[in-house]
Amino acid sequence: MVVELISVGTELLLGNIVNTNANYLSKKCAELGFSLYFQITVGDNEERFCEVLKSSLLRSDIVILTGGLGPTQDDMTKEAVAKIFERRLVMDEPSKERISSYFSFLLKSNPDRIAMNLGLDSVTQNNWKQALKIEDSIVVDNDNGTAPGYILEADYMDKKKRVILLPGPPSEMVPMFEHHIFPYLNKLQNKVFVSKMVKICGIGESKAETQILDLIEAQTNPTIAPYAKSGEVHFRVTASADSEEEAQTMLEPVIHELFHRFDINIYTTEEEETLEQVVVKTLTSKKLTVTCAESCTGGLLTGRLVNVPGVSSVLKESFITYSNEAKIKYLGVKEDTLREFGAVSERTAAEMAVGAAERTGSDTAIAITGIAGPDGGTEEKPVGLVYISCYVKGEVTVRKFHMKGNREKIREQSVIYALDLLRRNVTKL
Repeated sequence: MVVELISVGTELLLGNIVNTNANYLSKKCAELGFSLYFQITVGDNEERFCEVLKSSLLRSDIVILTGGLGPTQDDMTKEAVAKIFERRLVMDEPSKERISSYFSFLLKSNPDRIAMNLGLDSVTQNNWKQALKIEDSIVVDNDNGTAPGYILEADYMDKKKRVILLPGPPSEMVPMFEHHIFPYLNKLQNKVFVSKMVKICGIGESKAETQILDLIEAQTNPTIAPYAKSGEVHFRVTASADSEEEAQTMLEPVIHELFHRFDINIYTTEEEETLEQVVVKTLTSKKLTVTCAESCTGGLLTGRLVNVPGVSSVLKESFITYSNEAKIKYLGVKEDTLREFGAVSERTAAEMAVGAAERTGSDTAIAITGIAGPDGGTEEKPVGLVYISCYVKGEVTVRKFHMKGNREKIREQSVIYALDLLRRNVTKL
């Protein structure tokens, strides 16, 4: 089945809000095994919205709409859908009761706001607009807000279509989709779809794809879809079958072949697992500790690690040694090293890692020093030159990188390569 996404909201077009809904729904549609060919963002204009929706209905079996279900005048998604399908808007008494209960709860739990006259002293009439439903549609309760969702099953140009209307705020849309829409859509499939995400670090997108080009060209079921990420390449392997067990069995030889070709470059096959989570998990399993020493990344590496719950059992300390004086004072980098080779050098990176480990008693350490730009580069040491050093139980490994992009991208890539270097060296133990 073909599905299409339409995001409604002028604030999305203007870039005032990042469209995380489309990202989330795209992943869920892939998980469900639907074909997704178009994503559209349209402003709060009924005429343009109707034009977009009519086009989507001609080429798709299911259209998922997000946004425009609120109480204000510019919230016109429901009204426009009703007009296209020539349906009336009728009062849904359960929705009206839910909205009334929602505001009653707010009134009781926010007496200070009422006292300050911040707009919770009554339910304004436009809120009842949200209790109107499209005639003969299925109402989807909103447990996190006032705007219900809707499922409309109807013919358009003599073909059966399904239009799903969801609220715009992600805090309302995501749980509604998870609890109600996903099960509904899943029942429409006569096949089971199972996917594995093979995540690779240390190989560029073009090289990674070239290594499996024969598999991609010969694919039928399972299928392999490449995704480029910053400093990473992901391959989604999907199998369709009559049962989950059968689909899992079909995936196994393909995953095995990818491991055969990429080996240590693969860091996980779990959809939600990140590189930093793998690093922390690996350090934990081997009962190792780590200390970070950062110069050009200024704490970004430590920040990625600290995002992982349980990191306190492995992360000892972190040093941000931006100046030469800090490198000498906190990490014991030799003045002669800085004078002869400079702060951005293989020797300095190595001494930073060794110093970080020795001064904190860590089993491992990772150090980054480089030129993130936009200034500071020379012909000998251009912007984007980064040295990353990894210390693991007395052994030091240093890698030299020439990165492209702006300051933010160079720093971000440096963190990814540092995490990957630590992962590889610790995995060997």
